[in-house]
Amino acid sequence: MTPELTYLALVTALTAVMWVPYILNTIAIRGVADAVGYPDQPAPLSPWAQKMKAAHYNAVENLVVFATLVLIAHVANVSNQATLMACMVYFWARVVHFLSYSLAIPWVRTLAFVTGFGCQATLAWQLLG
Repeated sequence: MTPELTYLALVTALTAVMWVPYILNTIAIRGVADAVGYPDQPAPLSPWAQKMKAAHYNAVENLVVFATLVLIAHVANVSNQATLMACMVYFWARVVHFLSYSLAIPWVRTLAFVTGFGCQATLAWQLLG
């Protein structure tokens, strides 16, 4: 497996577990029945859990772009220092984005997001440039 695919697996695994803390908060706030059901007027989640849920959605949305670029690069046999660095930095940018979004650290969150976008742009450039 190429290093780029390894980072794709890491990003995917990270994204796959991001829901756990906020669903635990959902259960703690609403109880199991309302957490798995469709209550008419659900109690709001804790502020950190609401932000974490939004960060998770953002991660899922961006995983589509990142995964597509990494898979195209793999099929096209495009692998170099730029693609490896982009994938590595993307993983850490998503970690920082998730934490800073959840903890409401605005500038760090934005910089992490822009860094991740830059990594996606780097991958696209390596494929199309």
